[in-house]
Amino acid sequence: MNRSELTFIERLYIFEALKGILLTSRHFFWNLFLHTTHLFGLLKNKSAAVTVQYPDEIRPYAPRLRTRHHLVPRADGSPRCVACMLCETVCPAKCIYIIAGEHPDPNVEKVAKRFDLDLGKCVYCGFCVEVCPEDAIRMDTQIMNIAAYSREEMLLDINELLRPGSRKQS
Repeated sequence: MNRSELTFIERLYIFEALKGILLTSRHFFWNLFLHTTHLFGLLKNKSAAVTVQYPDEIRPYAPRLRTRHHLVPRADGSPRCVACMLCETVCPAKCIYIIAGEHPDPNVEKVAKRFDLDLGKCVYCGFCVEVCPEDAIRMDTQIMNIAAYSREEMLLDINELLRPGSRKQS
């Protein structure tokens, strides 16, 4: 790729910095004008930029946003997961660990005796949700706060995955 040589004016960077300041100022004064007109009930059809005062105000998340995982329960409260190991196999981060067991109901072949997910390794790709044939795992809890003080707190077991937020945060 051949780049064109910078002119003397472009090499000074003063004019480029002034262009950036001019652009920022234009946005600032346009939004100030719109907010002022909204106070008087004018130009309501034009929206102005609004700052969200996080964490006091939380912006609504898009429904398609991938947030923390959860397992979908059956009517009896047991996980819908049939321990097919597809999510564990497809996971690029290798953060899902499943141990299969027998289900007491003879109509259900297998069940996940253990289902652990390590959020410290997860890359939130969503492959586990896409590959699940039983729609047993989802990423729609709208829980974004996954920070923890230790690696052990980043490990989610089957109980925490069935009832997101049930574990006490330390």
